[in-house]
Amino acid sequence: MAGNSFGELFRITTWGESHGRAIGVVVDGCPAGLDLSAEDIQHDLDRRRVGQSKVTSSRQEEDRVEILSGLFQGKTVGTPISLLIWNKDADSSKYEPIKDIYRPGHADFTYEMKYGIRDYRGGGRSSARETACRVAAAAIAKKILRTVGVQVYGFTRQVGSIEAQIIDIDEIERNLVRCPDKEAAKQMEALILAAKAEGDSVGGVVEVVATGVPVGLGEPVYDRLDADLAKAIMSINAIKGMEIGLGFRSVTLRGSEHNDEFYTDASGRVGTLTNHAGGMLGGISNGEDIVVRLAVKPPSSISKSQRSVTKEGMAVDLEVHGRHDPCLCPRAVPVAEAMVALVLADHWLRSRAMHHL
Repeated sequence: MAGNSFGELFRITTWGESHGRAIGVVVDGCPAGLDLSAEDIQHDLDRRRVGQSKVTSSRQEEDRVEILSGLFQGKTVGTPISLLIWNKDADSSKYEPIKDIYRPGHADFTYEMKYGIRDYRGGGRSSARETACRVAAAAIAKKILRTVGVQVYGFTRQVGSIEAQIIDIDEIERNLVRCPDKEAAKQMEALILAAKAEGDSVGGVVEVVATGVPVGLGEPVYDRLDADLAKAIMSINAIKGMEIGLGFRSVTLRGSEHNDEFYTDASGRVGTLTNHAGGMLGGISNGEDIVVRLAVKPPSSISKSQRSVTKEGMAVDLEVHGRHDPCLCPRAVPVAEAMVALVLADHWLRSRAMHHL
C-alpha cells in the first residue's frame, strides 16, 4: 500500500494496524550525533496515549517505545532509526458482530471498495492508533529543532461552541482537555462528558504554534512550507479543515487591515507588527511564529443508533460499542504538534543542505 511515508530529507515510514501485534516507524535522515533515548520519545507518547482520563478512550496501552536501531552509545549514528510499540490491550470482540457493516464516518466502505479487503478490527490501518508512530518519530524531530531554538506546542482552542478566551501556556497540561483557559477548560470537560453520557461525541479546534522558526524555510511553488503543513495536518485522522494565521477570518478584512507591516528592531532584525499571515509569506517562513489551526470532527464511533448497510447492501441500524474517545481534541494536540515538527525539521534540513552546496 502506498502512502505510508512522509517527508523528504527527514523521512518517516509507519507500519502496523490498530489490533495487530505491534505498530512502529522507521525514521530516516536524522543527522548523526544527536543525543537520544527512549525517555526522550516516551514523554510525548504518554501525552497521546489512550486511557489518560475520563474524556478519552478507556483502552489501556502503555505505548512503551523500543529503539531497535540507529543508536550507539546514546547518540544517533545517521542510519535509519526503527521504533517499536507493542499493542497490548486490543479487544477485537466488539468488532466481530459488526464486521460486515459499514460504520458511518469511518473508512470501512472506502477501504473495502479500494482494496477488496479490510481489517475490520478497530479500523486496521485507517485507525488513529497509527498516529502514535508519528508522535514517536516527531519526538526526534523536536530534538533536532530545539538545537536551533525552535519550540513547538499545541492546545485545544475550542470544543463545540466553547472557545478559549485566555492563552496561558502554563495551563495547557494542567487540565484534561489541554486548554490554555482554565475556566473554558471546565466548560469543555462538562460538554464532552455530557455528549459521552448521551452516547454521542463532540468536535473542536486544535491550535499549534512554532516559535523561533528561522527565516527561509520552505521551497517555491509546490513545496511551499504552508502547503506541506496543510498536507501534514490533513493527513491526521478526523481533521476536516486547516487554517494558517487568521485563516478564514481574513476574508472579513481589507488588505490594509490584513497586511503585516514591517519594522526593524534595535538589533537590526526585520519583523512584522502583527502576524496575520501565521509566520509565512510566499510559502517561506518569515521569522514570526508559525500558527496553524485544525478542525477536528466529532469522533465517528458513537453508541447512538445510526442507519447503515451491510456489505451485501442490506439496510441495518447500527450501534458502535467499545472504547472510544468522546472528543479527539485532547489527544489530537500532541499529534498535531508532531506533524508540524516533522515538516519543520524536514525543511530545516533541506534548507541547511541547500546552503552547504
